[in-house]
Amino acid sequence: MSGNTVTCLLRATLASAALLMSGCYPPPPQYPYTPLVTERRSSLHEQLLQLLPEHERKLPAAQAEARWLADTAYKAAAAIARVNDSNFPGWAGNALVNAYLQDRGLCWHYQHDMYRELRRRKLSYFRIGCCVRDHTELTEHNCVYIAADGEFWPQAMVLDAWMWNGRLKVDPATELDQDDWKDLPEICDMLAGTYYEGHTYPTEHWFSVRCDDGRYLISSSNLARSSAQYSRMYHNIQKGRQVHPNSPASY
Repeated sequence: MSGNTVTCLLRATLASAALLMSGCYPPPPQYPYTPLVTERRSSLHEQLLQLLPEHERKLPAAQAEARWLADTAYKAAAAIARVNDSNFPGWAGNALVNAYLQDRGLCWHYQHDMYRELRRRKLSYFRIGCCVRDHTELTEHNCVYIAADGEFWPQAMVLDAWMWNGRLKVDPATELDQDDWKDLPEICDMLAGTYYEGHTYPTEHWFSVRCDDGRYLISSSNLARSSAQYSRMYHNIQKGRQVHPNSPASY
């Protein structure tokens, strides 16, 4: 093998490693404000407006609501990964959580957390939903979606904060395989009691925590409060009050 070939292979290996590592660590606070993500936020804003009836799309209130949802989706996804301290994306993160090497990082963790963040504002033109791919299978994957108020799945935009470790992935639900993807209203029903529209739970709050025996329990339950993961959540909340004292959101 020639020296040039070895050099090319080495460069390709280093480039591949750099690409892989770039998706491992949580996005830094400035990530949502980079030119690329700013453009993506604007694109999602426009996509959300297209979900509305034509006579609502130019209403200032509807445009403001779509703008808030688009901006919050990207900012919250990155912030959730930082709070979760999830250092590997997707299935790699799942493996670490299931091996008890990492507390948070499953797709439904991100689903619950994204639902929490997108329910901070009372919505008049849109609604937040939950969806799942391959329900009850080993490849099950959970996300949230945004739909126009009064509309049903799959007329929605699916938001995936898990796949790229806080770097939001967005897909029109109509372009997904409807044999694999389903609406999941029962999860919304479960979460809505805690994360009602306009709630003030902080970004560091987790709907459920893993107890020391491996069970997941609602974090407000007495049994959950004795777990190490609850202690970590409590520590995160206390730290968050110092870092962002005037807002429940950390972004």
